[in-house]
Amino acid sequence: MACIVKGQKAELTMAPMHLELGDRLRLRKPHPCGNYDWVVVRLGADIGLSCEKCGRRVLLPRSEVERRTKQVLPRLDKTDADLPSS
Repeated sequence: MACIVKGQKAELTMAPMHLELGDRLRLRKPHPCGNYDWVVVRLGADIGLSCEKCGRRVLLPRSEVERRTKQVLPRLDKTDADLPSS
């Protein structure tokens, strides 16, 4: 959060949320499938999110994602147990 003083008025501005591909987010409202958790799959002015439960992908403006985000969840690391064995 930064405070910018212009003349007699002070404006309060928030720094943009730092996101990376693979980040997990918990949003404020559930997806119709009932899940709250999403994975970031695209970055830019618009953020691509993929539902962790049903796999549905949505594209939302960055400002909308920042407003709807309730919590940034820990990343899930791929382990050898997750990889398919042949």
